[in-house]
Amino acid sequence: MLIGVPKEVKNLETRVGITPAGVKELVERGNQLLVEKNAGLLSAFPDEEYLAAGATIVATADEVWQRAEMVVKVKEPVPSEYGHFRPGLVLFTYLHLAPIPELTEKLLESRVTAIAYETVEDSAGALPLLVPMSEVAGRLSVQVGASFLQHGNDGRGLLLGGVPGVPPGEVCILGGGIVGTNAAKIALGMGANVTIVDKNLNRLRQLDDIFGGRLRTLASNSWNIANAAAKSDLLIGGVLIPGASAPKLLTAAMVKGMKKGAVIVDVAIDQGGCIETAVPTTHTAPSYVVDGVVHYCVTNMPAAVPNTSTLALTNATFPYVLNMAEQGALEALKNSSGLRKGLNTHNGVLTCAPVAESQGRSWKPAIECLN
Repeated sequence: MLIGVPKEVKNLETRVGITPAGVKELVERGNQLLVEKNAGLLSAFPDEEYLAAGATIVATADEVWQRAEMVVKVKEPVPSEYGHFRPGLVLFTYLHLAPIPELTEKLLESRVTAIAYETVEDSAGALPLLVPMSEVAGRLSVQVGASFLQHGNDGRGLLLGGVPGVPPGEVCILGGGIVGTNAAKIALGMGANVTIVDKNLNRLRQLDDIFGGRLRTLASNSWNIANAAAKSDLLIGGVLIPGASAPKLLTAAMVKGMKKGAVIVDVAIDQGGCIETAVPTTHTAPSYVVDGVVHYCVTNMPAAVPNTSTLALTNATFPYVLNMAEQGALEALKNSSGLRKGLNTHNGVLTCAPVAESQGRSWKPAIECLN
């Protein structure tokens, strides 16, 4: 298979879809790799390493998109990339289509076979390609939040861990999944008081055991969320419904009731955000203030630590890339129900129910479109 790896063009997106190690294995198995010049540079993978692994370095993204049978990326295509779409192209990347109807429309119009990392499932029904970036984003959310709590960043001027004689900060985490668990690890490690809110009582029991009772757990309802938010110095949104828009758990009225200079980090912003006042931001302009509360809503948080993020992501995605390269993407989709869960569009048809529900579109099950 001829596989293309373009340089990411989303604002300050520094990750890359395949590492030199991945290129080497794919080439050894008879595949060809086209890598755009400097695609891996910001992840600390220079062109020389790709060349040594057997890739062909090309000067432009146009050549990668035009020649490749399958394009492997990190983030969803932005409008400047829509012109590269064409019938028969296989696109393997994060898509997060639910809040981006215009991208969905372009993929359908162009009859692209688009497979989204975030909806691929394993045999247990988990999301193996979302987990590594959720781990990074969860841990990073506390680092970012602690930084924006500083006075120079419009925060309360609070040290999250406190010092002897001065109490630590209060951290509230909405969602006890991968993001929430990793955020809690870092927040507790920094010495903060931590509360996790989740609707799944069994998950709250697990978290209480995992952390040995060192954090507080709350059942999710509007009363508990409002009270926890009002006490919080840092609030982290980590709620996910696979493929669908995130529910708005923290309302604008609740934000208004928070402390002045408190910080919100909405990790769910890729799926529309779980905070009513959250709007997508970029690494260039990462924050804004609403009712005195700092909002950090960057849609590609892990790009801040690209070497770690690229390695973590490609550890998970590469087996799927290799499988599609060896079988052909369509055969691989037919043979793997988990990979089929990742198929969002194919030959002009929407194949992801949560995206269809979020956008009011019709859809068909992936298996019906592949036969």
